[in-house]
Amino acid sequence: MQTEEFTVTTTDRLDKLVAETVTTISRSQAKSAIEAGQITVDGATLRPKDKPKVGATVNIALPDPEPLNAKPQDIPLDIVYEDEDVIVVNKPQGMVVHPAPGHPDHTLVNALLYHSPLSSINGTLRPGIVHRIDKDTSGLLMVAKNDHAHHSLSEQLQAKTNLREYVAIVHGNFKEENGVINAPLGRSPKDRKKQAIVADGRPAVTHFRVLERYGDYSLVACRLETGRTHQIRVHMAYINHPVAGDPLYGPKKTLKGAGQFLHAKELGFKQPTTGEQLDFTAPVPANFAAAVHRLRLQAGLPVDKAI
Repeated sequence: MQTEEFTVTTTDRLDKLVAETVTTISRSQAKSAIEAGQITVDGATLRPKDKPKVGATVNIALPDPEPLNAKPQDIPLDIVYEDEDVIVVNKPQGMVVHPAPGHPDHTLVNALLYHSPLSSINGTLRPGIVHRIDKDTSGLLMVAKNDHAHHSLSEQLQAKTNLREYVAIVHGNFKEENGVINAPLGRSPKDRKKQAIVADGRPAVTHFRVLERYGDYSLVACRLETGRTHQIRVHMAYINHPVAGDPLYGPKKTLKGAGQFLHAKELGFKQPTTGEQLDFTAPVPANFAAAVHRLRLQAGLPVDKAI
């Protein structure tokens, strides 16, 4: 049983108060728990829309969640490279990297487990996963097949010796040719689903350079120095150039697509056993290439240039 308690300090709906105070519970989960009688106020059961008085005590008693355990599934993979230590995969847009509440299966990890043994460092839920990219971001990901490789790749990430470069279509035109965004990231105090620039957040640095200008949009390359959750998406929105199609951090009026136009194009690291430098490039997906083609036509730019 998971238990928690807090005192109401502002007047608002109960489901909203719970979701904003307890970061492990979403608003929909709070609503369901309230309706199931698992959340009470001063010992009484209320409705999700009821507004408790300031000073009231909210008690939460949730049953332990059922453990998730990633299982092998025969799902096609776009494997760019593989040896005895690592797999480099080109993840399609729309695929979740590892199982999580709401996505128990049909993830990249499920597909990888069917293909090969993976490192055990992240347990049964995220075996082999050294770094992640968002569900609606496509591109290159390195995966560890054993614990030795996992340690090596993790150390390279911490030492910032690896290469992770993305391409993105972003809103607006740039005055500068390149720049560095150095702004700490943490969970948004206003919306638990978002990350935000916060003073006490974790250090986050993104290097960007402008590749093409289309007037209302630009094509940029973003190189990660750190790898925080949603880093490029938050950083680009922070400098008023949100990623096109981004449902969380971008405007509603944007390029049509199945998610943000963000692609992990280049990946480089040292092979864990031999120390050989390995570098890979993955072409942008068809919907990304089609959007660039349309923008180039509108801007009067050559359309046959590689992205």
